[in-house]
Amino acid sequence: MTENFSANAQAILMLTAPLVVGRRSKSAEWLSPGEYKRIAAHLHSMGKEPADLLNSEADQLIDSCAPIVDPARVRTLLARGFLLSQAMERWQAQAIWIVSRADPEYPQLLKRQLKGDAPSILYGCGDRGILDIGGLAVVGSRHVDDELIEYTEDVGRLVAASRRTLVSGGARGIDQAAMRGALKAGGRAIGVLADSLEKATRRRENREAILEGQLLLISPYDPSVGFNVGNAMQRNKIIYALADAALIVSAEIEKGGTWAGAYEQLKKYRFGPVYVRSTGTPSEGLAALKELGALLWTNPIDELELEDALKASVASVSPKSEQSTLGFEQSAAEREAEDNPIMSQAKPLQTEKGEESALDVAVSSDTLFQTVRELILRILSKPKSADDVAMALDVTKPQATKWLNRLVDEGVLEKSKRPVTYMRRPDDLFDTNQGSKP
Repeated sequence: MTENFSANAQAILMLTAPLVVGRRSKSAEWLSPGEYKRIAAHLHSMGKEPADLLNSEADQLIDSCAPIVDPARVRTLLARGFLLSQAMERWQAQAIWIVSRADPEYPQLLKRQLKGDAPSILYGCGDRGILDIGGLAVVGSRHVDDELIEYTEDVGRLVAASRRTLVSGGARGIDQAAMRGALKAGGRAIGVLADSLEKATRRRENREAILEGQLLLISPYDPSVGFNVGNAMQRNKIIYALADAALIVSAEIEKGGTWAGAYEQLKKYRFGPVYVRSTGTPSEGLAALKELGALLWTNPIDELELEDALKASVASVSPKSEQSTLGFEQSAAEREAEDNPIMSQAKPLQTEKGEESALDVAVSSDTLFQTVRELILRILSKPKSADDVAMALDVTKPQATKWLNRLVDEGVLEKSKRPVTYMRRPDDLFDTNQGSKP
């Protein structure tokens, strides 16, 4: 709904989004989530909102942000109105709509489930009306055999036959198989994308399903942004939040986005029952998730049995602690956001008058570092190189090295030379069941 694009949404995008396909801002890099969060909190404390930065008399307000961000940089970013208008025209030409958290069209299910973690901006293509009706989330690994692909397509067909919605991440492998099964059976599917929304809407098979009202593609990230492992992990919670229950078809133990997303659900959010596949070839990853509280998939064969699975109580899935063990630390979250400019697409926080409290603005949602912190420490039960950690997390070596060195700086890990390896400190500063010791 670009024609009704709110002033707050425009201000947020000019401050936090690239707006130009294929290149990055040279004169003033857009604000990171940490920077924007502090700007938003500052504005809220003054009874202002992002839209007030666009007023003709906003100079004094912009200058007041000096302790947080250079006012000259803010002015340069807010002068990108022409770039924003071009981006909006491009999105509109591709039938991509934009909705801000303050708009009445924003999915209430996301607000209710994610609360302060709900993304402030959503981009999408397709029928927005199916965002609030729940369904079954089906996720899994990218690289799986034909047997699991066929199994997953059968699950998608069952969801379609039951007139429910299939929710997934749109990635290769299990995600696409689940969505394909539902769509081919005449059902509905929601794809929560981590990247390249513009490209996805142009694919013929997607476009036809979108025009038929079967497929909705959404993303909290700029439609032109490419793949980034942090964005892929961040969007997991949206998949779970839009569904009544989730089925994990495949997952590698303590490795990759599927594991991280499922772990986060079992230990923190717990929106609904999380199931793991209960037939076929055994999986060490699925067995480990079951130990963490996941339920065995009931293998429903009709609509009534599927409804029973979707409505199962999460009481029996209670984790050992109500508090997530992923090491959520506000200062760490801010530093990771500030050190990772591409994450500026991830969660711009919006402060609409009367909608969010100062606490909502001040407390950021989990970042990539918060998600992988414990995974790294579990991986380092024995000394390992950065290459080993990168392979285990399915990320690049530079990214793994950055995380490892940060944990070294925090005093959690030790780094040895010749060869370079990383290990936990001998005094065991981290307990994987309880989190960081005081």
